Amino acid sequence: MPTTEAKEIRLLGTCPDQVGLVARVTRFIADRACSIRQAAQYDDPRSRTFFMRYSIDASRFDGSAGAFASAFQPLAEELEMEWRVVDATVKKRVVLLVSKFDHCLAYLLHRWKVGDLDCEIPLVISNHEDLRSLVEWYGIPFEHVPVSKDPDKKREAFETIASLIDTANPDTIVLARYMQIFPPWLCEKYRHRVINIHHSFLPAFAGAKPYHQADERGVKLVGATCHYVTEDLDAGPIIEQGVVRIRHNHSIEDMIRNGKDVENTVLARGLRLHLDDRVLVHGNKTIVLE
Repeated sequence: MPTTEAKEIRLLGTCPDQVGLVARVTRFIADRACSIRQAAQYDDPRSRTFFMRYSIDASRFDGSAGAFASAFQPLAEELEMEWRVVDATVKKRVVLLVSKFDHCLAYLLHRWKVGDLDCEIPLVISNHEDLRSLVEWYGIPFEHVPVSKDPDKKREAFETIASLIDTANPDTIVLARYMQIFPPWLCEKYRHRVINIHHSFLPAFAGAKPYHQADERGVKLVGATCHYVTEDLDAGPIIEQGVVRIRHNHSIEDMIRNGKDVENTVLARGLRLHLDDRVLVHGNKTIVLE
């Protein structure tokens, strides 16, 4: 965490609901000459769990986000809180993984280029060479790591990918239609830091060729799901979803074309929510504090 003075801090927390909780947290903030710019909170009546996200003006706080976190720790322990403090002035780093489908990658790179995604993209990794020219046109390094079907060689490939990711030191990893299954050990290593876009309104039509599955069922809506990657395929906590209506005369190609638009926007929205620290994971669900 940076040691320079922080001007904007985000405080995120999850804890058992209790009397005086908000008052104690806000008093802590005020006692450090800070003020709350934006407060979002939710009390889940079923689990009696409290979720919060505070955007804090720390311009009068004499210290870093790390110093703020150290001071907050005793109170957090008293409240039995899972929490984190984020220096909002530091841009998050995002590594993208992609295969041959270019629509999600191109959309994210454009949104990043025009400033709609406030992050740094230090690296794009692909198991194919097809999209190198697109990525390098944006001035972003591109690494080609082929992934073999042979189990031993596949393990080696993902160890190479993990090494590249570690070197890039990202906060977040995005699978922008990366058509490989992340191994369990990588899912665990980057828990709740890997975001995937699945071209289906999960939990319907998980796995391969969801548009073909949807066509067989004759559905009237198809969609896309942005979710965190876990060991269970296409079953991680859902961040964002979207749908588009399908008519009886739509071919599979029509469904795929319309679905790509939904995939683009859903992934961008989900990533932005994550970058803004608005997503708190609770079990296999997310609480999105907008």
